[in-house]
Amino acid sequence: MGFSAVIRIGVRSCLISLALGVGSAQALVLAVNEGVTYRVPLSEIRARYEAIAADLSKLLHQSVSIEPVGDYRTLRAGLAEHRWELALVHPAHVSIQAIKQSDYRLVAVTKGFTGYKASFLVRADSPLKALAELKGLRIGAPDEDSITAVMMRATLRDAGVPIVPAVITYTRYQDAVPFFVENRLTHVGVTAASAVIKDWQAKGGRVMASSTAVPIKHIIASPALSAEQFEKVQAYLVGLDGSDEGKKKLEPTKWKGFELYDQAALLKLGAWLGL
Repeated sequence: MGFSAVIRIGVRSCLISLALGVGSAQALVLAVNEGVTYRVPLSEIRARYEAIAADLSKLLHQSVSIEPVGDYRTLRAGLAEHRWELALVHPAHVSIQAIKQSDYRLVAVTKGFTGYKASFLVRADSPLKALAELKGLRIGAPDEDSITAVMMRATLRDAGVPIVPAVITYTRYQDAVPFFVENRLTHVGVTAASAVIKDWQAKGGRVMASSTAVPIKHIIASPALSAEQFEKVQAYLVGLDGSDEGKKKLEPTKWKGFELYDQAALLKLGAWLGL
């Protein structure tokens, strides 16, 4: 092969790379965690974010891949090690810890999930009316390390209710909580899943009290992202729902979009959560 042919091939390769908007720089990874108390198969997650990852690859001129992360232990370890440049983190307490301890920065929060509250469900015939009355009573709640359970414990603490492990029954999924209350296994059940709460009320059940609202499903960025990269990613995500094309890319994720949120306010909520 002649020298001119080699040059032509090299130029062609460069043009292809530029057209794709992806350079030869080290690949970036977007970790995605959608919680532990919902029934979301990890196999579905990567496909949901493919279009967004492709856009970010072009925007940053670096390949961006999706890595589903199912459990919080792996999630915490990966964030502590800066294993991922970007992460969508469902549990607020885990992302707040990453911001406080591992220098991650809040990029955006997910629209529709900024008013996330832990609701205390009781039967229609329950005499309970105030959180202080729960002292010594049985409580059903989702996974002990879920953001719902963390919010529940902070709310009980504020109400002066001792957190006694013997009276709290944890279950893996949010939609299992009403079973405890319906069958009188617990006096109250705690959930933050809107569908579960709506169904409970439709059947005549009551919401006795609710916690302080905490935004969940955060996009955070590691210190490895430059200020310029951070701003590009933030602008892209916040503007994604501003066009029909962007909305179409959001459809597989089931999110309405992303919005800005004050990191200092988030850290203040973290203090309330006991972090």
